[in-house]
Amino acid sequence: MTGCCIPETLFLYYSDSFAIPQKTHVFSPSERTMTLLVPLGTVVLLFLVSVTIVLLIIGPGLLLKPRRRTAEFYRALGQPTTPAEAQLSYEKIHVEIEKDVRLDCWLVRADPPARGTVLYLHGVSDCKIDGLRLARLLHDHHFNVFLYDARRHGLSDGKFCTYGFYEKFDVVRIIDYLTSRKDFSPGKIGAFGTSMGAAVAIQAAAIDERIAAVVAENSFATLRSIFDDYQKRMIKLPFHYLRNLVIVRSERMANFKASEVSPLEAVRNLDRPVLFIYGKNDQLISHEYSVMLFENTPVKKELFPIEHASHNDTWNIAGRSYEMKLLGFFERNLQ
Repeated sequence: MTGCCIPETLFLYYSDSFAIPQKTHVFSPSERTMTLLVPLGTVVLLFLVSVTIVLLIIGPGLLLKPRRRTAEFYRALGQPTTPAEAQLSYEKIHVEIEKDVRLDCWLVRADPPARGTVLYLHGVSDCKIDGLRLARLLHDHHFNVFLYDARRHGLSDGKFCTYGFYEKFDVVRIIDYLTSRKDFSPGKIGAFGTSMGAAVAIQAAAIDERIAAVVAENSFATLRSIFDDYQKRMIKLPFHYLRNLVIVRSERMANFKASEVSPLEAVRNLDRPVLFIYGKNDQLISHEYSVMLFENTPVKKELFPIEHASHNDTWNIAGRSYEMKLLGFFERNLQ
């Protein structure tokens, strides 16, 4: 067979005297691609299944049970942790909003003549201590200030945080409490909310006309949109199905509807003054949500963008202009 060409063969040598030709298979480009894609697809599928299982286990807990920030956090920063430490006289109050759920609250009364009462609504994971600086400012300008730990925050009771679904009714019950007291006259009532607190304040104003004015700082527009942002930032996956799985399970656990947690819908029919404040460098909640809320509020709205500010430093960056904006807004609308 010398000089003979045998295509696509391989000689397997069993001895020095002869060889047996054996047919081999040459993979086409499409077959080679499929050979690579099958194990790759298996890995991706296993990864998605693993992520889904993990999110189903821990996702609802992260959403519904945010960590509680307490006095120790602020004490470590050298900041006051009670109104008394901020040189403010106050009354410690517990408001029962439903059976077995009481909110831990402080009432700081203004020196007469009082100009009205401002409710302080903190952000997610935070507590009423964060509002002491604002309470000092407002008190010095003759406003009563009511600060409270939202349900499932600080020292308040509550099993779950629902970002406004139940919290807006908590605000209504707080106002019921204040207006029912014989020894206290709240006057006109305003609300200052930051982050989640801003979203709750907007939603509460939409159902209670006793809220005469709202300051909403760095609010989100809808719970679904902010959860999408969180998922992309923390988990680095864009898939909506993961969000939907977590939200559906969260809805069942806490008996609420995420689609109804929507400051965006709440502002559409709001006829009272709203001041929207946002930091233009906010990396936690996009400032575009504040702009969206402003654009969808039909009347009596103001927008206060703060250059170079992020989520938690708007006051520090804007300084005196921030204080004057807040005071002017409440003075005009709570008189």
